[in-house]
Amino acid sequence: MSNNDVKDLNLAEGGRRRIEWAEREMPVLRLIRERFAKERPLEGVRVSACLHVTTETANLMRTLQAGGADVVLTASNPLSTQDDVAASLVVHNEIPVYAIKGEDNVTYYKHLSAALDHKPMITMDDGADLVTVMHKERRELIPNVIGSMEETTTGVIRMRAMAKDGMLSFPVVAVNDAMTKHFFDNRYGTGQSTIDGIIRATNILLAGKNFVVAGYGWCGRGLAMRARGMGANVIVTEVDPMPALEAVMDGFRVMPMEEAAQIGDIFCTLTGDLNVIDRKHFEVMKDGAIVANSGHFNVEINIPALEEMSVAKRLVRPFVDQYELKDGRQIHILGEGRLINLASAEGHPASVMDMSFANQALATEYIFKHGRELEKKVYSVPEEIDREIARLKLDAMKVKIDTLTPEQVHYLNSWQEGT
Repeated sequence: MSNNDVKDLNLAEGGRRRIEWAEREMPVLRLIRERFAKERPLEGVRVSACLHVTTETANLMRTLQAGGADVVLTASNPLSTQDDVAASLVVHNEIPVYAIKGEDNVTYYKHLSAALDHKPMITMDDGADLVTVMHKERRELIPNVIGSMEETTTGVIRMRAMAKDGMLSFPVVAVNDAMTKHFFDNRYGTGQSTIDGIIRATNILLAGKNFVVAGYGWCGRGLAMRARGMGANVIVTEVDPMPALEAVMDGFRVMPMEEAAQIGDIFCTLTGDLNVIDRKHFEVMKDGAIVANSGHFNVEINIPALEEMSVAKRLVRPFVDQYELKDGRQIHILGEGRLINLASAEGHPASVMDMSFANQALATEYIFKHGRELEKKVYSVPEEIDREIARLKLDAMKVKIDTLTPEQVHYLNSWQEGT
């Protein structure tokens, strides 16, 4: 494959304008890029990144490049690529990109292979596909790899499973677990962008609808909060008693999916697990039910089961497939069951991705410096990086906070004083 595979290089100018627009909302990453350009801490390192190809990702790639990295980018989801952004990175930044919105699975894995042909020293994943393919099919590349970063909950789960089985061949930094990532990106970013994707795809009114949120992790919390803000009656389904209890205390109805399936108007999965909405749930859903996913992979909705149950299928709107069941009921699947916030919308707002990608950039620098000293397991982002990103974000927002006095520091580090 040549040094790029994108839809149309003529889209590049429009992509550049949108990348520049996103940059206005990414002051932390901009500050890091300015430092990287002066210090060149990534000089000579080959980076292969498997991420959603969006305007925000483009600014991360520009930052790594400013730091001296030799970067290649491929898509982490067949429906999430913004084709004008992919074109701009190739034309204006000379970064090889392998990503086309709507590519089939064969092309998707060809693109992963092309990114691995770069012989990366550091990889960057959003869902762990790149690292998994390397471990399964391209093991000759592993000795070159210093380490990797993982952006998503789904990917971190996969990486920890690999480490537990003794199969992980290099250290991985769980960028997803940084507080400045999951507190903000997962909660506020996923919450807003998922609502955006559902509304763009369907143009329905959320107020008064029964909105079922499957999973009450940080992404589910964010979506439940935003759906309630739009006037929906939010129902949460969970398998873990702790977040289920939290959802109850936050004022949401909590019940098993089998019960929710009978009364829900809109469903969205955010769990990272398999068949969260299954055949038995489709069997009892209302006529006209809308089903979407905002977890990383399209396995959370058992679409093959729905296919078997259906007598007809048609595309009624862009990103809306209508399945007609034998009894005449119609169920609508959004975005082929893939990430609806990126399939029909633009993903997270740039201001939250600013913190996520600042973590990616600084974790890349950290891995390049320290990766050879680390064990072959999954690591959290160092706390000093997380706190520095929070500090920079507050500065950019012109928000000031207090600092401890010497007396307060002494008190917090002592045990002698009591009641």
